[in-house]
Amino acid sequence: MAGHYRNNRSNKSNRNKRGSIGASKRYHKHRFDTQRSSEKAPAIQENEETNRIVGNFVRSKDNYGFVIPDNAKLKADIFIAKENINGALNGHKVVIELIDAGNERKSPEGKVLEIIGHKDDPGVDIMAIVKSYDVPTEFSEKELTQAQNVAKPVSEADMAGRKDLRRLKMVTIDGDDTKDFDDAVSISYQLGKYKLGVHIADVANYVQENSALDKSAKKRGCSIYLCDRVIPMLPRALSNGICSLNEGEDRLALSCIMTFDRKGILKKYEICESVINVDKRMTYRKVSDILEDEKIVKRNPEYAEYKDYVKFFKQMDELAGILRGRRRERGSVDFELPECKIELDKNGHPVKVSAYDRNKASMIIEDFMLAANETVAEHFCRQKTPFVYRVHEEPDPEKIEALSESLKNYGYYLNTSLVKKGRSEKGVHPKSIQKLLSEIAGTPEEKMISRLALRSMKQAKYSVDCIGHFGLACEYYCHFTSPIRRYPDLQIHRIIKDSLRGRLNEKKLGHYEKNLPKVCSDSSEAERRADELERETNKLKKVEFMEGHIGDDYDGIISGVTKWGIYVELENTVEGLVHISKLPGDMYIFDDMRGEIFGVSTGRIYSLGMPVKIRVAECDVTKRTIDFEIYEDNKDNKREYRQAAKPRKRSYYRKNRVKRDGKGRKEAYRKQ
Repeated sequence: MAGHYRNNRSNKSNRNKRGSIGASKRYHKHRFDTQRSSEKAPAIQENEETNRIVGNFVRSKDNYGFVIPDNAKLKADIFIAKENINGALNGHKVVIELIDAGNERKSPEGKVLEIIGHKDDPGVDIMAIVKSYDVPTEFSEKELTQAQNVAKPVSEADMAGRKDLRRLKMVTIDGDDTKDFDDAVSISYQLGKYKLGVHIADVANYVQENSALDKSAKKRGCSIYLCDRVIPMLPRALSNGICSLNEGEDRLALSCIMTFDRKGILKKYEICESVINVDKRMTYRKVSDILEDEKIVKRNPEYAEYKDYVKFFKQMDELAGILRGRRRERGSVDFELPECKIELDKNGHPVKVSAYDRNKASMIIEDFMLAANETVAEHFCRQKTPFVYRVHEEPDPEKIEALSESLKNYGYYLNTSLVKKGRSEKGVHPKSIQKLLSEIAGTPEEKMISRLALRSMKQAKYSVDCIGHFGLACEYYCHFTSPIRRYPDLQIHRIIKDSLRGRLNEKKLGHYEKNLPKVCSDSSEAERRADELERETNKLKKVEFMEGHIGDDYDGIISGVTKWGIYVELENTVEGLVHISKLPGDMYIFDDMRGEIFGVSTGRIYSLGMPVKIRVAECDVTKRTIDFEIYEDNKDNKREYRQAAKPRKRSYYRKNRVKRDGKGRKEAYRKQ
């Protein structure tokens, strides 16, 4: 399967975790898929369809028991009759089924379905959250047997009809601790042309549609990467075995081989079934070190084996820079928001929380995966074949208008006018967002404004309609590069193979037209679930980590301002709340129009993006909350104060309805 492009392709308007799909398994996630908000209400963890609840079991002396739900929204303890205890003991974390919702006179009643373990045992806290989302964690005997049966070494018969690329120099580049390698890259440069190969494990060869493995993968939707474990989409015999592009082993793949000129314009491409053999398993760290100092291969024995790859990596870096520049020209948006990395000891306790380092090598892989995803998507969109696209719709004009108004408070301008078909209308072009991010780069308010902009975007999703990707500023986009850990990629591979083998007849096309919409909706939902689960488990471990630092002082940035207080984010990505009643030296009022809290008497201001020094006051592991208190005000910064700090007149307080709450504390509400 091949295609050719005319030079005018570069003039087309085109459109992520993490807009990055970055490099490690973490970097393959879109920023637009992981929007966060300090004001977001906690997720309802219990599965409403199955009435399953997770909590701590407490046994009484009379041989019955109660379960105290982990979800704080569920106020009532759940009664467990003797015959429904099923071996649970005091302190066990359990999964129960609600068999009677109860009423005003009677407690809810349940039945113990599963004992996760003792609440203090390593890993039980994480597994309890996993179970609350009803995520499958084990494979059935049938699924495991099927995986073992298909995970055979690549034979001559398997390679028949495939393009043999085993002599082509190629590498995998992943994190130090990665176990599953689903993408490899090759590159060469001749006569002013870069030939880039993106080679993806041919998982569809081993997971047949409607098999037990396929049904399990479809239900899971994706692999889930938590701080202490991976919940894989496929059994390890496949994900870490025959479907993993391990160094020095023959593997079946789907390859997208693209030829670019020096300007990064795609001149031709080929999509084919192939057999490959990876020469080196590289890490982001090592490739970045070599690119920053190529002499390291002579100086450091650890890098000596890579001396013949220096030119190879430099060519990769050159092409990636060109492709990145072209994306930037068309308006691709990249939110530089740090993801967190949590390191645990053998007992599951966090020993370090830090921000992930997005280095040069991770960006290179990100650029190459984006190129392959766009190429594959455009090919099948032009063929008008039923397909699974990754889409990101234009943001709502109302949200963009609100963002524009907020930005004016910080001296930034956002163009909210678009010209479509000769008519002016409300909206925003990706280039305007990109320009804004360039202007705020390196400023104290960079993170805060990036988050405001991100929250104004819609979330990316899967769709059978090729409507483009706003954040990447491209017309065609899909997820082709990770079939080991994403079901849409696996589905796409089946379509590609059917197309290559001439099997897209009327019956097969009808099959895809019927089934793909549900694949898209289910996969989008599974992805949201995985994101929430990752967020909740990270939150738990962050609280647990900060519990050991109560009383310690940190520098932070105000990341959220609400009527109940300010959220402060630390450099290590931990976020905590300073309640409005704990702000020092005054009574404070929330100004929602300006996104700030100000002191009634002093005029002191706390606003988004403002640096503050805090002290860790309290941590609640059960509620997963962290409370800070302001430790020191930077009184030299005049921007923190209103121009006039005169006492307010009584009419002001009547107008703004300043009153006392039920506990006698003063509260002020600005009219909405």
